[in-house]
Amino acid sequence: MTKWTLGIIGGSGLYQVPGIEGGRWEAITSPWGEPSDHVYRGTLHGVDVVFLPRHGRGHRLGPTQLNYRANIDVMKRAGVTDILSLSACGSLKEEMAPGDFVVVDQFIDRTFARDKSFFGEGVVAHVSMAHPVSSRLAGFAAEESAALGVKTHRGGTYLAMEGPQFSSLAESKLYRSWGCAVIGMTNMPEAKLAREAEIPYATVAMVTDYDCWHEEVAAVSVTDVLKVLHGNAEKAAALVSRVAQRMAATPRDLDPDGIDTCLDHAIITGKDHRDAALTAMLDAVAGRVLRA
Repeated sequence: MTKWTLGIIGGSGLYQVPGIEGGRWEAITSPWGEPSDHVYRGTLHGVDVVFLPRHGRGHRLGPTQLNYRANIDVMKRAGVTDILSLSACGSLKEEMAPGDFVVVDQFIDRTFARDKSFFGEGVVAHVSMAHPVSSRLAGFAAEESAALGVKTHRGGTYLAMEGPQFSSLAESKLYRSWGCAVIGMTNMPEAKLAREAEIPYATVAMVTDYDCWHEEVAAVSVTDVLKVLHGNAEKAAALVSRVAQRMAATPRDLDPDGIDTCLDHAIITGKDHRDAALTAMLDAVAGRVLRA
């Protein structure tokens, strides 16, 4: 049994979490480069929390410019056991309206300009992404979101696009034909890297708009998004508080989906053939198995 340390990655509009006690900004160095910002560390209802503003304070970084590897690495170095991602997104379904929350259970990755793995030449590994979110953490998020009175949809596929431009109408219609629920620009490769770091991960997608497919609603614009973001950010902060309370009342056993130990049989490169420099960079992410 381990102690909960809740990592919170805040997306557009969420640059702080009210109510964190003993909070302080802390710089953590990563061999993967500069993360989006310092992390804000403190406690919430007695649970250790580590908050990272995904785009940096002031929203300085676009989706493609984010150093996803450094962000996940510093969360691991900070001792995070579980990551709750809070992300603004567009809806691809009529019933998922602006202001609703969607607790995602699947992803389709359409990004193409990002480093997507900690592993590579010299240390090769393959982790399963069949079920990319933690069922336990997603369950907490869905139940506590609904308890807040937020219209909450449990399950749905998140389409990750490269951006920074919004979708064309043809793309939006294509993604709807695939059965996708929401569209965003940041949860991939974030979810993949969290899995490689053996950190259970879940996403609450906060709907801000209908993308551009809806014939009766104007195509998405930054102005429209900003109108909804403020209200969503307040609900997101309340949700984080409730999830922390839930954790405080729940012992943390090993993740029931096996995410805490998913590297046990993922690394293929033999010990005698591993690149020393890459192995050193993986000390936080994969040190548990590389030192075994």
